[in-house]
Order: sequence, then C-alpha cells, then structure tokens
Amino acid sequence: MLGQLHFDDEVLEWVREALHASHADERREHEDAVKRLRTEYDRLQARIDAMYIDKLDGKIGGDFFDKMAGQWREDQSRCLRDIERHQDADESYMSEGVQILELASNAQSLFERQPAREKRRLLNFLLSNCSWEDGEVIATFRQPFDLLAKTVADAARVNAEDNADLTENEIWLGDLDSNQDYTGQSRVFYR
Repeated sequence: MLGQLHFDDEVLEWVREALHASHADERREHEDAVKRLRTEYDRLQARIDAMYIDKLDGKIGGDFFDKMAGQWREDQSRCLRDIERHQDADESYMSEGVQILELASNAQSLFERQPAREKRRLLNFLLSNCSWEDGEVIATFRQPFDLLAKTVADAARVNAEDNADLTENEIWLGDLDSNQDYTGQSRVFYR
C-alpha cells in the first residue's frame, strides 16, 4: 500500500518547483495579513493614546480608561500572536511541504528498514481507519497522502493509456484555482 505513494525523482523535482512557485502566492497572503494586523495594532494604540489624553484632560474617568485600555491591549496582544503565527507559517510552508513529499515518495523503503516501533509511527502518520477484514488489511491514507496516492495512480494510468489529452504535469498540478487554467489564464469552469 505504501508503494502507492512512490513517484520518481523527476516528478518530485517538478512538484518541488511548483511548490516554490506557489510559495510566492502564500508569502504574499501572509504579508498582506501581517500588514492588516499591524494596521489594526497601530489603530488600537492610537485609541489608547487619545483616550489617555482625554483622561488627563478630565473628559473621561480613570475607571473607564482602565476598562477600555485593557480591552484594547488584549486586542493588541491578539494581533501580535496572529502576526507571529503568520510569520511562523510562512517560514515552515516550504520545508514542511518538501518533507511531506519526500516522506511520501520514500514511505515504502522507510517502512521496510525501520524497527517495529518506527513502522507503527510511520503507519499512524500516513494511514487512518485501519481494520482487518477477510484476511486483508483495509486502510485509508490521511490527508494529504490520500491525494498523493490518487495522483500517483492517475499519472500511472495516463502513462499506461498514453493519453494525449492529459499530460503528467496537468495531473500533478491538480486544481490550481477555480478561475485559472494551467497557463495561468483566467477562465470559467462549469461542472
């Protein structure tokens, strides 16, 4: 079953390059989110500063200032946590994606040479809903390994059929976006 995840080095390199290309989009999304969060943080700080001046001028009471400033500082803390989360996600996106692809492609050979305890950990990471039925192990892959297994099977089928309408790259590329074709041009799909 783990052999269903194996694909050749050429495909791994192609997917790695596609992952690098998609990382630019991912990075832009994280940068936009961080920019929005910093703007929100600064807006909250401006409120706290303005309200402090109102407190000094006697326009608002100390209790009201403490209550509102406390709420806004909590919101600022949330903004800072979200900024950190986006920065961490941006850094790990590439390395984790490549590691998952390499693990999937090498899962069968890793399984064969691991001690029993490590075999179990590998299977727990890759598979879910394992059961024994009529003398056979029945299991399904966890995400994203289920998609990889399907893609490898589709690529093998297309190669076997020598289907000229669907290239291997189109199979591995998958669904880019509902409004893009494989050349990056926008188009509408009706299903």
